[in-house]
Amino acid sequence: MYTLITAANSAGAHKLKNKLNLKDVILGDYLELPAFMLASGNIIKLPNPGSIAYAHEILTLCLDKNIDTVYPLRDDERTLLVQAELLFNEYGIKVLKQTNELMNQ
Repeated sequence: MYTLITAANSAGAHKLKNKLNLKDVILGDYLELPAFMLASGNIIKLPNPGSIAYAHEILTLCLDKNIDTVYPLRDDERTLLVQAELLFNEYGIKVLKQTNELMNQ
């Protein structure tokens, strides 16, 4: 299973990835990413949280990519995913909301 960290174009996402020290981590972002970052396959394009179906789009992505843990780093993403936490829990996917403490350790 994989872990998804959002906000891939931020230093915080890379810092969290290093701190977690997990083998199977996917970084993702809905903001524009350079093609060379996407080409590696370890960074993916995410749905825009402005979409009315954002939580369902992320859920589908998690199921398709065998993601069982999501660290939403942007406030808009976190708000929407926490609201849909029950839905994610039904599929065994954890949405972790307290990433700031982990990043500041």
